[in-house]
Amino acid sequence: MTTVDLPLLPLGRGVDRASERGVECPGDLPQASDPDLVARALAAKEALGERVFVLGHHYQRDEVIQFADVTGDSFKLARDAAARPEAEFIVFCGVHFMAESADILTGPGQQVVLPDLAAGCSMADMARLPQVEAAWQAMADAGLQDVVVPVTYMNSSADIKAFCGRNGGVVCTSSNAEVALEWAFEQRGPDTKVLFLPDQHLGRNTAVLKMGYTLDDCVVWNPHLPGGGVSVEALREAKVILWKGHCSVHGRFSTKVVDELRATLPDVQILVHPECPHDVVLSADLVGSTEFIIKTIEAAPPGSVWAIGTELNLVQRLARAHPDKTIVFLDKNVCYCSTMNRIDLPHFVWAMESLVAGVVVNRIEVDPATERDALVALQRMLDLPGKSHKD
Repeated sequence: MTTVDLPLLPLGRGVDRASERGVECPGDLPQASDPDLVARALAAKEALGERVFVLGHHYQRDEVIQFADVTGDSFKLARDAAARPEAEFIVFCGVHFMAESADILTGPGQQVVLPDLAAGCSMADMARLPQVEAAWQAMADAGLQDVVVPVTYMNSSADIKAFCGRNGGVVCTSSNAEVALEWAFEQRGPDTKVLFLPDQHLGRNTAVLKMGYTLDDCVVWNPHLPGGGVSVEALREAKVILWKGHCSVHGRFSTKVVDELRATLPDVQILVHPECPHDVVLSADLVGSTEFIIKTIEAAPPGSVWAIGTELNLVQRLARAHPDKTIVFLDKNVCYCSTMNRIDLPHFVWAMESLVAGVVVNRIEVDPATERDALVALQRMLDLPGKSHKD
């Protein structure tokens, strides 16, 4: 394989100025300190048998994902859980909004456990229900609410999904965002606008690159500014109202590194997730969901060279699984999803051993009213034609 001179920031040495506050890029993940944890996890899983079903998101640590019964993106995992009604416990190795979706889609006799309640999602946290309701009221005050259809990305809280369900909207994934937007624009006549939550990049990239809208057709609603920082006139002219949110990992990728890699590896193909900024997506060779990225690498010929713009655990796993290909990370810094990586082996073992002892810890429960309305938006997504429902 070709060696690429893009040194990573070592653990505990140097400072990454590009990191958001509270979302650090700490270098390589430390190993679990207790060498007996693997044996304890295996013993707990064996003791629970078919009573437990372990889900592992693609971005999880290797030390945890090795115990997953299935791996995948967030929506696939939630549906896999729903397809296992005999499992009393669903242990979701992912983040909070994913566990909420699993609770919404599973039966009343199943209990969803998140091994660490601190495993949230910075993107999902950027759209809080009171903020969204305030924006919705501002659109009503501007006389526009009747022509706005809310569309929320799967990477959002249950109450935001429920908001969309109550207000004629829909949930989407990164695979079917185009189909969801097409559906939304058909709902309120020729003056229809879409409020896209909470990831501005996926909304912009889908509207502009897939549907033929222009950047001028898009405005960004900043919930921290009066009136979202958007004039009423601009709202009236816009077709897509993008919520000012983003993924703290995918938002880091830059065209500067893309250019450096193309200079270093002339044959490199740039493969990125649509949560990346618009200029990065424009500079890429291929753009697609997590599942698309995995399938692209699996189908790539030996000797091909790839730089991948998505979460580092997955990129490293793909590189190890395909030693006949050169696979590098599209950033100079080690940057895992810090919230996803809160699900470590000690937390997993604690959750599993607690279940063995008859104690359900960190159960994720969505209240009935929120679940009902969120299911409306999720069902609208499931009823969309064509594209698969994958992140």
